[in-house]
Amino acid sequence: MYLGIPASRGIGIGSICVIAEHELKYDNAKIEDTEAEQKRFSDAIEKFKKETSEMAEDIRKRIGPKEAEILEGHLVMISDPSMSGEMNKMIAAGQCAEAAVEAVCDMFIGMFSKMDDDMMRQRASDISDVKVSLLKILLGIEDVDISKVAPGTVLVAKDLTPSMTSQIHKENVAGIITEVGGKTSHSAILARALEIPAVLSVPDITTLVKDKDTAIVDGTEGNVYINPEGDILSSYIIKREEFIKKQAELKNFLGKETVTADGTSLELFCNIGTPKDAKKAVECDGEGIGLFRSEFLFMDNNHLPSEEEQFAAYKEAAEVLGGKAVIIRTLDIGGDKDIPYLNMKKEENPFLGYRAVRYCLGNRDTYKVQLRAIIRASAFGKVKIMVPLVTCVEEIREVKALVADIKKDLDAEGIAYDKNIEVGCMIETASASLIADLLAKESDFFSIGTNDLTQYTMSVDRGNADVAYLYSTFQPSVLRSIKHIIECGRAAGIPVGMCGEAAADPLMIPLLISFGLTEFSVNPVLVLTARCIISKWSKAEADELANKVMNLDTEKEITKLLKKEAKE
Repeated sequence: MYLGIPASRGIGIGSICVIAEHELKYDNAKIEDTEAEQKRFSDAIEKFKKETSEMAEDIRKRIGPKEAEILEGHLVMISDPSMSGEMNKMIAAGQCAEAAVEAVCDMFIGMFSKMDDDMMRQRASDISDVKVSLLKILLGIEDVDISKVAPGTVLVAKDLTPSMTSQIHKENVAGIITEVGGKTSHSAILARALEIPAVLSVPDITTLVKDKDTAIVDGTEGNVYINPEGDILSSYIIKREEFIKKQAELKNFLGKETVTADGTSLELFCNIGTPKDAKKAVECDGEGIGLFRSEFLFMDNNHLPSEEEQFAAYKEAAEVLGGKAVIIRTLDIGGDKDIPYLNMKKEENPFLGYRAVRYCLGNRDTYKVQLRAIIRASAFGKVKIMVPLVTCVEEIREVKALVADIKKDLDAEGIAYDKNIEVGCMIETASASLIADLLAKESDFFSIGTNDLTQYTMSVDRGNADVAYLYSTFQPSVLRSIKHIIECGRAAGIPVGMCGEAAADPLMIPLLISFGLTEFSVNPVLVLTARCIISKWSKAEADELANKVMNLDTEKEITKLLKKEAKE
């Protein structure tokens, strides 16, 4: 058995097809006829755009618009003057097209791959995909036609890029195994959209298997079996049928309220990064937006977005949700999220440095533009403001003072907005947890960001493989912190939500019910799964389990008990 990252749930059983990687070698001699080379580059760009557009349109028809946006993002990247323009400059200076593509793409890949945020690192993967696609066009290399593999095929590759994944026809592919990638990679997103079981980051898998080997892909647990013995194969055939049955049952939760087994109503929101994602949240039956990551409006631009640009984006999301909550996190940059045009200075320890609300309060003109756009958008829906990386009471007070000033300006200008727009704290630092009772007096709501809360509480760089074993939301210190935050919020009479990945974890959900969490915010595709799990737990059952868990000493003991008691 081989272990990897479970990226798309389900059981896949089939015959392996190994997708070999091509050697992308070229002669890097100085180019004399630069005009001809620029023409060759321009032709390659046009071919790339044509092929990518066709693949995006095919995905739009077969899978959906949200998934098509992944490849459309590749078109935006290559059309960005900071990328293609720089390549043309290098060619004009005598570099061959291949070298120019590789150098410029590698520069951006290096920038994004250093970021800790999974979604930012995904940018690096996307740029790598663009680079490889362009190099193959320039070198005249044809890819394997994945669309023509036989039914019951398990695809094995070093990395299954979005452009490769877009060729997959779900009726033919039983599973996916790769050597790299994670749960938030675009390949994983597409695999989940296609409902194909996938296990990623299985070390050296392409060299350990051969074509026609039989494989079991357990995308729920992250296990891979090659040429399994009869009893293992038989047990997984049964597991596959059980999984298919459970997935069919999830459709029964479409359009239903989110309630516990004893009838307690909870709210099930979605995390999004763009206004277009809001439509996906509605399609997936989300009851609101618990986290709108506004930094993507800044990162997907080559200039500081104006008030009108931001207002249009926030307004669109508010209108799509039709009066349901839209919680917009104000600009969360710095640390792992660098925006070149802001010229942020380099820091020795950026995760503990000038980032998020600290940066915003230090650049008030920029911040006021964003706050003004958000407040104006509140006239079109139930918009709320969430402040990231709060560590002290002064910060939330300063933000509220800015909001009050902007309200006065809007009143003077006769511009409509929600007079009672709420301002809340994102609780994601150890400091915020310790003073949650004080912050609750200043906040209209809390939202717990478990990704950073775990990182800061455990003093763990979650991007560092050597200490990754410590990065778990089920660490006793993290669970105590979450429980304390919720208790402080409830004591102050404010709602407490969670927008970190733990909110959708079947093992964490009963603990959150017991602690008193009122709002769960998850990836849109996990809405029905989370609603189903919530429906299976009564408060009394959750309390009984939580009491046992909170008396255990180690993360391993806790996860072992939670797995034993899980209701899936």
